[in-house]
Amino acid sequence: MSEWGPIPPEHPRYRSLLVREKLIHHVGSGVVALAGLVAQGRGEAFDYLLGEETPDFAHDSIRAAAASLLLARHPVISVNGNVAALCPKELVDLAAAGGAVLEVNLFYRSPGREESIARILRDHGATRVLGVGEEASATIPELLSERRRVSPEGIFKADWVFVPLEDGDRTEALVRMGKTVVTVDLNPLSRTARRATITIVDNVIRALPLLIQVVEELCNRTTEALQALVKEYNNARHLARSLRYIQERLDRKAAQFEEGQLD
Repeated sequence: MSEWGPIPPEHPRYRSLLVREKLIHHVGSGVVALAGLVAQGRGEAFDYLLGEETPDFAHDSIRAAAASLLLARHPVISVNGNVAALCPKELVDLAAAGGAVLEVNLFYRSPGREESIARILRDHGATRVLGVGEEASATIPELLSERRRVSPEGIFKADWVFVPLEDGDRTEALVRMGKTVVTVDLNPLSRTARRATITIVDNVIRALPLLIQVVEELCNRTTEALQALVKEYNNARHLARSLRYIQERLDRKAAQFEEGQLD
C-alpha cells in the first residue's frame, strides 16, 4: 500500500508502482539506500525501451548463466539492498537450486543495514548469510569502495559470482581476479554489462524466476553438455543483440506514432 492509500490493480502502472512502494518501504527499514531509488528509476527507463518483457535473446544468456552456475565449484550470490528488497525469496531459492552461498555486499555499508538485509534473507529461508560485520574480513584488490570488503569464505574465494544490480568497479575487479561474473542489468551500455562474463539484459524481478527454472531444468545435464552451453555463449554478441532489439523496437514505435497509433 502507498502512503497515500491503496494502489488500484486497474492502474496501468500497477506493477511498477508496487515495486516503487516496496523500495520506498525498505528505505525506511534501512535495507535500501536512497541512492537505490535513483538506480531503480534508471533501470525502469531501460525497461520501457525493452517493452517491459523478457526478450528472446535474454533467454540465451539465462541458459548460459544457469549452466555456468552448475559448473561452478564455489558459487556465491552477492546481495545488495535493492535486490534484497525486491527478490529475497528468489535469491534464497537460486542459492538452493545451484548450491550457492549468499553474501551481503554493499557500497553504502553500515552494521545496521548489513543485519537488516541478512534478516530479510533468513526470513525467506536462508540458513547461512556471509559478509556481515567482521566476517567480511577479506579485501578485493584495487577496489577502494566499501564493496572491497568481502567474506574470505564467500566472494573472495568464489569461482562464480552472481551480481544482480551491480556496479561496474567491482565487476571489473572480480573478473580481474579470474572469477566468472554473471549480472542482471537493464542497461546494456553500463560498465557492469560490458565487463561481466554473462549479462542478462532484463528486469531482475523477471529474470530471477526464469534463472531458477532453467537451473532446475539443467541440473541433470552432463558436465560436457553444460560446458558446451557456456562455450557457445558470447557476451559481446548478446549485448549487440540487445541494442539492436531496442533500436528496432524504437523504429517500429516511431513508425506507429507517425501513423497516429499512440497506444
